[in-house]
Amino acid sequence: MPQDPGIALIGTLDTKGAEIGYVRDRLRALGARPLVVDSGILGEADGIEADVPRAAVARAAGRELEEIRAAGSRGAAVQLMLEGVRAVVLAAYREGRVHGVLCLGGAEGALLGAAAMHALPVGVPKLIVSPSASGRRAFGPFTGEGDVTVMHSVIDILGLNEISRAIFDNAAAAVVGMAREAGRPVLELGAKCVGITMLGQTTPGVMRVREALVAAGREPVIFHANGVGGPAMEHLVEAGALGGVIDYTLSELANSLLDGIHATGPDRLRVAGRRGLPQVVVPGCVDFFNQGARDTVPERYRARKSYFHNPVATLVRLSAEEEAELGRMVAERLSEARGPVRVVAPTRGFSLADAEGGDLWDPEADRAFLDSLRAALRPDIPYETVDAHVDDAAFADVVAERYLTMTQEPADVS
Repeated sequence: MPQDPGIALIGTLDTKGAEIGYVRDRLRALGARPLVVDSGILGEADGIEADVPRAAVARAAGRELEEIRAAGSRGAAVQLMLEGVRAVVLAAYREGRVHGVLCLGGAEGALLGAAAMHALPVGVPKLIVSPSASGRRAFGPFTGEGDVTVMHSVIDILGLNEISRAIFDNAAAAVVGMAREAGRPVLELGAKCVGITMLGQTTPGVMRVREALVAAGREPVIFHANGVGGPAMEHLVEAGALGGVIDYTLSELANSLLDGIHATGPDRLRVAGRRGLPQVVVPGCVDFFNQGARDTVPERYRARKSYFHNPVATLVRLSAEEEAELGRMVAERLSEARGPVRVVAPTRGFSLADAEGGDLWDPEADRAFLDSLRAALRPDIPYETVDAHVDDAAFADVVAERYLTMTQEPADVS
C-alpha cells in the first residue's frame, strides 16, 4: 500500500472552507496527498483553493455551473452536481491519484460525497463525517451497496473548536490509516468465488451448501438478503468480481411485490443472467415479506399469518394469489438470462417458519408459487423439485451438487 496515499477530500467550500482546510492540513501532516474537490453549488469558495474547483466538477457532469445553479430546485441542482463529483473522483482513482475518499458534509454535502464513494470498488477506504449520521435516519443513501463508513460529527460542521478538531483528527487518521495499511480494492474474486444469498430463515441450508462448496475448492461469499445484500452481490457480478451465483434466498422479490422494508429495484435477479454467469436459484423465503415491530405492522396485514422474528422485525405471509404473481415475476426475470440457469425448489417449505406446524406454514400458497413459476419459466431452463424443506441437509446437498456440476472445470485431456 502507498505510504503517501492520495485522499479525495470532498466538501462544499462556500460553507465549509475552514473545516476542509483544517482536514487537508491534517492529511498532509499524516503523509497523505489530499485532492480537494469542491462540491459546492452556490456562493464562492471561502479561504481555500480547491484542487478541483466547482466549475470543473460541473463540467465533469457535462454542465456549466450556472446551468446547475438554474436547475430549478436545490434537489435538482444537487442531483446534477453529484454526477460531476462522481466523475471527478472516479477518474482520479483510475489514474492512481486517489486511494481513499473522505467527505465532510451535512445532508446534501454527504450525499454528494457518497455518490463518488458508490462508484469505487469495495475495499477502497470511504468515510463520511456528517451530523446527519444520527437519529432515526435512513443510512441507505449514504452507504449504498458498498462499504462506506459513516461517522457522526456530534456537532454541525461549522467552525473549528475542541470537539470538531477531535472529530476531524480522528477522521483524517482513520482514512489515511485505512488507505496506507489495508485499503485493497476488490476488483476480481475469481471464477471459484460464488455469491450466495441468505437470511436467518435459510441459514441452516446455506451453511450446508457453503460447507460443500468449500470442500470442493470453491470460495463462497454470503450476502444478507435484506434489501441491500442481494443488490450488493449483483453489483459485484456487474463488476465481474464473482464467478457464479447461488441465489438461495429471494425474499427481496417478495418484499418488492408488496413494498416490504427489504424491497429492491427492478434489476434484482436479472444481473447474473444478463452477465451470462452460471446461477442456481432456490425460492428460499418467498413465503413472506418483511415489516417492522409487531405494533407497527399496517392494519391491513394484521389478520395474516405472521412470525415474530425479533423485536424490530415481523415476517408476514403472502397469500396464494400473491405467491402466484411472485412465481411469474421470478420466472420472467430468470427467462431473460443469457447464461446457464437452474431452478431447484423444495416442496416442504421455503423458510424455517414455513415448515409443518410453523407460524407461516401454508402448503396451498407454496404450491401456488411453484405451479406459477414452473408454468411461466422458459422451457429450456432446468427446473426440479425436491421432496424436502429448504433448510434440510438433503435439499442443500442437491443445490450444491447442481452448482458444482454446472460449473465443473473441463477435464485435462493433454
